Amino acid sequence: MDLFSNQKTILELPDAEITYIADFLKADETRNLFEHLKHKTKWQHDDITIFGKTHKQPRLTALHAETNKTYTYSNVTMHPEPMSSELLNIKKKIEIIAKSEFNSVLLNLYRDGKDSNGWHADNEKELGTNPIIASLSLGAARVFHFKHREIKTERHKLLLKNGSLLIMSGTMQHYWLHQIPKTQKPIGERINLTFRNIY
Repeated sequence: MDLFSNQKTILELPDAEITYIADFLKADETRNLFEHLKHKTKWQHDDITIFGKTHKQPRLTALHAETNKTYTYSNVTMHPEPMSSELLNIKKKIEIIAKSEFNSVLLNLYRDGKDSNGWHADNEKELGTNPIIASLSLGAARVFHFKHREIKTERHKLLLKNGSLLIMSGTMQHYWLHQIPKTQKPIGERINLTFRNIY
């Protein structure tokens, strides 16, 4: 089901609020930021443990923050690097749209279609009760799937375009799961910046 046909959409789903802006950044901004982050970020390739099995995470990650607080998920504890001026500048732009301030950003590098992010919710205790997650996409477009934990008919997908901004808020992380699935299609690199607060 394609819920997002307009450039900017604010959608109220059961137990969630989603804002999607298809063209948040211009093409030259996305290209410059992508190249900077790809080459200047200290990417990690961690082992994760899911359902008792440990394997390499199917993407590269990095954590940058204005605090020294760690972030733990799937038995991975990340220690933040300082935010660069580029990250601080884009953070300020996103904060205006999100009407929220953020102190951290988790970056994901999807190297090709084999890289993915399985079903999960951003509901770690460090993120607070009803976290606002602002997700900026750079590079190749990927499909974002999300489904309600209890209402089985509430299953949706959205193509996250280059330069797009997705904001998840309300009680979404309690009631919904989301993922970036693998794809067999030939696909280029994607960098995803997920701004959040770590308490």
